[in-house]
Amino acid sequence: MTTVKLPIRTKLGFGVCDLGGNLFFTAMGFWSLNYLTDTVGLAAGLAGLAVMIGKLWDAVTDPMMGYISDRTRSRWGRRRPYMLFGALPLFLAMWLFFTKPPFSGQIMLFIWASLALMLLNTAYTVVNIPYSSLTPELTDDYHERSSLNGFRFGFAVIGTILGAAAVQPIIGAFGKTGGPVAGFSAVGLILGLVMAATALVTFLSVREHGHANKELPTEGFFETYLAVFKNKPYVIILATYALNLTALNFVQGILVYYTKYIYGNEGLTTPAMIILLLVAMACIPVSVLVSRRVGKKLTYQISFAVLATACASIYLFGDRLGENFFLAMMAFAGIGIGFGYVPPWAMIPDAVEYDAVMTGKRKEGAFYGMWTFASKVGQSLSIFASGLILSFGGYVAEAAQGEGAKTAIRLLVGPIPFVVFIAAIILVQTYPLDEKTYKDLLAKGKEGQA
Repeated sequence: MTTVKLPIRTKLGFGVCDLGGNLFFTAMGFWSLNYLTDTVGLAAGLAGLAVMIGKLWDAVTDPMMGYISDRTRSRWGRRRPYMLFGALPLFLAMWLFFTKPPFSGQIMLFIWASLALMLLNTAYTVVNIPYSSLTPELTDDYHERSSLNGFRFGFAVIGTILGAAAVQPIIGAFGKTGGPVAGFSAVGLILGLVMAATALVTFLSVREHGHANKELPTEGFFETYLAVFKNKPYVIILATYALNLTALNFVQGILVYYTKYIYGNEGLTTPAMIILLLVAMACIPVSVLVSRRVGKKLTYQISFAVLATACASIYLFGDRLGENFFLAMMAFAGIGIGFGYVPPWAMIPDAVEYDAVMTGKRKEGAFYGMWTFASKVGQSLSIFASGLILSFGGYVAEAAQGEGAKTAIRLLVGPIPFVVFIAAIILVQTYPLDEKTYKDLLAKGKEGQA
């Protein structure tokens, strides 16, 4: 395992896969619920339930994928084979989901949506869990992990911008004759190709060398995953990240509804997303520098504080002060998004290293599998809750919304994520690993190997 600086080509090669990963995350987060309600024609409550089922299935398969990759031996390493062989299924599953089926009826559409989402999320898991588990394989240096993930999330923001900004133009370009149905099918085709290509680029450009030749874990599946909960630093950052994604999913899933039904300007969605994400991209390298000065934990808390403030401001003043104020708040929220990208992904390998020193065994895939399991449970519940809240508010697709539906939309963009962000600030304060503690831990681990 190297403790020296990684070459730029390695960091670029590692990072590019998350362009496709966040392209997926953003397109699904911003558009899946709206696509199912307004284009497929599924009732909001059923659409939210279908998304939740897909995410819960995804959450179950994540630990399984981590378990499998931890125990894989191949000439390409433990993680990279899955990026190679998972790329094509990921492309095809993305295209399938965004292609409306040729039948109607709420029950049939619900079954189709649930199965298509389960298939798509499984394909994403096969690529993403091994990819995420690469970080500890490349370096054990405290700051290099922040730098490595800075490159990763630089690409992540590019993918997020593409996922947010490209959907409406693609729908407009390919939907001129076939309408939104043809437009969304093109979205699935094009975004799926990009996702597959970025996974293949990382497979070809990054080599595993950190722990590829170490003894493989021997514990059973349940024993492996119960053991990760004995790691206090990991549990804290795991729960914090789950709260983070839960709050973000409330906001991103409802954003297109907010611009469409509060301002009557659905076209505002794309510039709002672009502003948000351009500011976030600019703030990622700043957050790495800030993290070196004040620590990863405080940097993460700054992210939550900014996002909570933005949500509260949009709720209190957004409908009264108009679109320009909303865009200004999106720019402000971009600071929080940018500051929130790197810290959790730089903190989790520290917690994984803590476990390796304490137990003498390496099981990165188990930790990253459980990481995505918890985060996706949070995501699934937030999307399901969003669909229910819209239904209770009386939401009707493609219609003028009553006060109940508008109130539901405003709650989902304001007070609900605000409370979750505040809870995350409080929880992450208990995270115990700072730079000094980590270096002492690493020294202890090296002494044990001597």
